[in-house]
Amino acid sequence: MSADFETIFNHHERSVFEAVKAASARFPHMATPELLADVACVALNRLPPRYIRHEVDFAFYLTDKERGDNERAISDAVNFAFEFVQARRAMRARV
Repeated sequence: MSADFETIFNHHERSVFEAVKAASARFPHMATPELLADVACVALNRLPPRYIRHEVDFAFYLTDKERGDNERAISDAVNFAFEFVQARRAMRARV
């Protein structure tokens, strides 16, 4: 018997990717695919993983408070990630 592992994903991925794309307008100097991918990785690493198979399964069980908390956590993580990647990029430029 083989397992269907391809249907498993981290719930935060899509939301973080969307938030990174939206926030990239505030950081036009970082709007390259490579830097945005770095920002997404940093943001995802600041959030607890929430592995699911179907989006509706997760969304169905969230309360409004949990939904709001998730949105704030994603926003905070993405803002931190942009600042972090920007600072690291500036440090490398000085070397």
